[in-house]
Amino acid sequence: MLQTRIPNSHASTQIQGNDTASYEHAFSVALGLITRQYPVMIITVLLCLGMAGVYLLTAPKRYTGTAVLLMDSRKMQGLQTQVGAAGDSPIDTAMVDSQVEVLKSETIASAVIKDLRLLDSTVFMREDAGFLSEVTELLASFFPEEKPSDDGLMRTAIGRIVNGLTIKRVAQSYVIEISYQSLSRDLAAQIANAVAENYITDTLESKYQASRRAAVWLQDRLKELRAQASSAERAVADYKAKNNIVDAGGRLLTEQQLAEINSGLTEARGKRAEAEAKLQRITAILNADESDPQVILNDLATVNDSMANPVITKLRGTYLDYAAKASDWSNRYGPTHLAVVNLRNQMREIRRSILDELRRTAEAYKSDFAIANAREEASQKSLNDTIAVSNDTSQAQIVLRDLESNAQSARALSDNFLQLYMVSVQQQSFPITEARVITQAAALSTPKTSPKTALVLLAGIVGGGILAGLVAIFLEMLDRVFRTVHQVERLLQTNCLASVPIVGFGADQAAKGTLSSLKGWLPFLRDWMPNSRPGSRPTVATGQPSRAMEAGPNHVTRPGGRQLTIDDSVARFAINSPFSRFAEAFRSIKLATDLSNFGSPHKVVAITSALPNEGKSTVSEALAQTTAQSGLRTLLIDGDIRNPSLTHRLGRSADVGLIDVVFGKVDLKDALWVDPQTNLHFLPCVVTSRFSNSSDLLASAQMQKFFQDLREQYDRIILDLSPLAPIIDVRATGTLADSYILVIEWAKSKLDVVERVIQETPMVRERLMGAVLNKVNVAAMSRYDTHSGGYYRNRYYSRYGYVD
Repeated sequence: MLQTRIPNSHASTQIQGNDTASYEHAFSVALGLITRQYPVMIITVLLCLGMAGVYLLTAPKRYTGTAVLLMDSRKMQGLQTQVGAAGDSPIDTAMVDSQVEVLKSETIASAVIKDLRLLDSTVFMREDAGFLSEVTELLASFFPEEKPSDDGLMRTAIGRIVNGLTIKRVAQSYVIEISYQSLSRDLAAQIANAVAENYITDTLESKYQASRRAAVWLQDRLKELRAQASSAERAVADYKAKNNIVDAGGRLLTEQQLAEINSGLTEARGKRAEAEAKLQRITAILNADESDPQVILNDLATVNDSMANPVITKLRGTYLDYAAKASDWSNRYGPTHLAVVNLRNQMREIRRSILDELRRTAEAYKSDFAIANAREEASQKSLNDTIAVSNDTSQAQIVLRDLESNAQSARALSDNFLQLYMVSVQQQSFPITEARVITQAAALSTPKTSPKTALVLLAGIVGGGILAGLVAIFLEMLDRVFRTVHQVERLLQTNCLASVPIVGFGADQAAKGTLSSLKGWLPFLRDWMPNSRPGSRPTVATGQPSRAMEAGPNHVTRPGGRQLTIDDSVARFAINSPFSRFAEAFRSIKLATDLSNFGSPHKVVAITSALPNEGKSTVSEALAQTTAQSGLRTLLIDGDIRNPSLTHRLGRSADVGLIDVVFGKVDLKDALWVDPQTNLHFLPCVVTSRFSNSSDLLASAQMQKFFQDLREQYDRIILDLSPLAPIIDVRATGTLADSYILVIEWAKSKLDVVERVIQETPMVRERLMGAVLNKVNVAAMSRYDTHSGGYYRNRYYSRYGYVD
């Protein structure tokens, strides 16, 4: 039973799907590359186009003169037919290609130079003069050299002719185009025509020289062949005379004699046989029984016709008449009648006479037979002698035939060479060539060849596109920095909480007007914003502590009157421009910290970065401002003991801070600073001298107890820590922070550096809430992030009232 194998349609569909996916991926990669690097690519293409334009403006104009040459094998065909077999054979493809190389040869070039006197032409000798040549001549003028020789000038001119000359065959035809490029229209046409004419002249001269050399050689050879032919013919004649070989009508004499003797022998044999037959027959008749006359008469009837003897014929006729009468009379008168008896006696006499005549005839036959036999023997003897002579002549003929063959070959070769010599002599007087000019180059029809504007611009565009692609690929290979949310999530295996756009210092004064217009309805908005504690409502952020901070079991220490200055810094941009993309990014980070509270308390959020100057302190301040504005009791701590940048910016005049509070030198309320707008509390870090054991301080029991107390007083604590790579302070905060946020500077943080520091700090990797891309150029990022599908485009934000 046959089983039909059904193709796996699912497998084929999967393969097609994989191919389609690979094509889509390749197209997506190429599109992403172009989207990311299009400014550089456009600049590269524009530079190439600019170079092409400079070339078009500075390059000298060159003109091309073109002459057309035809290789016509049928030209002068009638004359060649009359001349003979020495005419040229039809031109084939290889021959045309060979003539193209001849046109490119230095011989033709040197002939053109001499014909047009190009060594004296200033235009021709300075055709390659360009900017570089002028600079070279200027430099050479300071170092005088010897004047070039005539040979050197000729070699230079030949090189220019060869370099400017273009010879090509038109398709598969016998037409050859001769083109020459020059700065002068007239010179281009003159050189193209001169090349064609000098090629024809060179061809005629070469054929004339070849014919002349062939004629000289043929003449010498002809003399030798004639001498050889005469010598061979003379040897044939001498050999015939020596061996008595005589021709008779084209045949040897012995052969003719042998034929005649053989014919005579055959005739003699025939006559002898005939005479012998007659003799035998007549002898048989004579020997027959005489008593039976009827037998003799019957034999005579057969022999008489061959003998044609009239006597016997007459006697036989008489005998028959008597026999008839005797028979008639015997029947009439009886056999004994006297008349019958007389007739019988007469018949007997007649029979006797016939026998006598037969005997005389038999003697004559004997004589004829003897003569015929003798003649046959003579002919046989003559034949044998002639055969013996013919055998000797045949042996001599073998050598004679060789001599005659040599003589005929020598004579035929001599005649052929004589004919070739005559043809060569005629060709010398009238040489012919297959080439002829069918189109001459003219100055008016000489087009401008270079520079070709369209071709140069196209080359600039194509070359610029290729170079732009290579530059883009090279930049992509060098671009080992974070540029997209997808990169952060894929390489660090964590969430990207937000992409914080870059803003200018003192940005957008219009944000102040927006903020002032919102002050009227902001309290109402805060009443409806959820607090960290169920059932509680935040109060409006003013210069005084909120009601939530004054009441309740978790009483917050009141600051001692130190207020943060409200300015236009980057960190306050989220407060000053609440409807900006910047503010929306920090609300996204704040929402992530809020959601992380479900399940386990994440009150202390530590913010760090891989390297310095990535904006972690700005992110810490802005996140703390945003969190405090929402009504949560928020404390911002400058935990970067080595480099307290937040303290330098927010509390430059502070004299006590984190270290003093931890060691009990001052109370917390005496070290706190407050933001009158958002009611954010800030604990600076005051370091009077270089502090080397900062990690020990962060890991100390006093610091742990201090943070436990802070957890009871505040809803959210934002801890600004030092970078991960330079120092190890972050590793000592494992007992302080509930979660970490890693700040990554967009387009500056190296992939390998960030990955390495995350791998070297497993504590941070395990508690990493997410990462924040900081200082993002949103317009540029949209070109890199092909996975978001244009998520960062401004039009999506503007529809909801957001401004930058």
